[in-house]
Amino acid sequence: MAISIESFFHQQSATFTYLVSCQTTKSAMLIDAPADFDAASCTLSFQTADEIIAHINDNQLILEWVLESHAHADHITAASYIKQQLATYHPCKLATGKKIIQVQEHFSRLYNINMPCDGSPFEQLFTDNEHFALGAHKVTVLATPGHTPDSVCYLIEGNLFVGDTFFMPDSGTARCDFPGGSAKTLYQSLQRILALPDETILWMCHDYQPGDRPLANKTSVLEQRTSNIHLQASEQDYITTRSARDATLSAPKLLHPAIQMNIRAGQLPKAQQNSQRYLTLPLTVLL
Repeated sequence: MAISIESFFHQQSATFTYLVSCQTTKSAMLIDAPADFDAASCTLSFQTADEIIAHINDNQLILEWVLESHAHADHITAASYIKQQLATYHPCKLATGKKIIQVQEHFSRLYNINMPCDGSPFEQLFTDNEHFALGAHKVTVLATPGHTPDSVCYLIEGNLFVGDTFFMPDSGTARCDFPGGSAKTLYQSLQRILALPDETILWMCHDYQPGDRPLANKTSVLEQRTSNIHLQASEQDYITTRSARDATLSAPKLLHPAIQMNIRAGQLPKAQQNSQRYLTLPLTVLL
């Protein structure tokens, strides 16, 4: 029995989406699928998601899970759209880590969103080391907080989908300056990943191609352990380096629209009396 792993690259956000399927049963799971968003016109569209949906249908896969590794700040998720589009023939569940509740509580206050902070509309909230089946295979969920408190990775047959923990070794690791983030906590999560067998394949969520090198999306535990530019010294050195680096980073360009949508699994805001939907832009005034 084997699995198939197919990747789709979203150029706008430098994000990889993964479609993982059981070759025996055709059961599939989709990880970190983005929507398309034009910030200047505030236009949300789903060309990328539609291409993935077409691929699922063309290959007669049965999509059972639409998974998020965390509430992303750099792109809007297409999770709810994909579930809706495939609802007739695909019994897919929206799922993420249990600590999405903590993220919902924080950002619903920041953006003044009236919403239940109980994990909904996600239908499954995973705890650390929880398992679920994908056809004939077992998927293990690893809680890997640090970038965000709700971050999780998905392990199946020696393949780990790492979300925003590791980047390729020449890019280091994810930032930790979002609410609930912690360089110390991320270091511990990274060490947990590095404790997996050397040959474990790590699939990246992002690649920013430093030095204009070719696009890359997979590496190994051994390669990360020996070559990652952020992990060649002590824990305290890592925390110092990561914190200094984070202090120089600008907010992601799509931070405000992305977080507002993603804590709701990509569900659209309710239409107002004028039939228009709105996202909030918090204003900071410097005098």
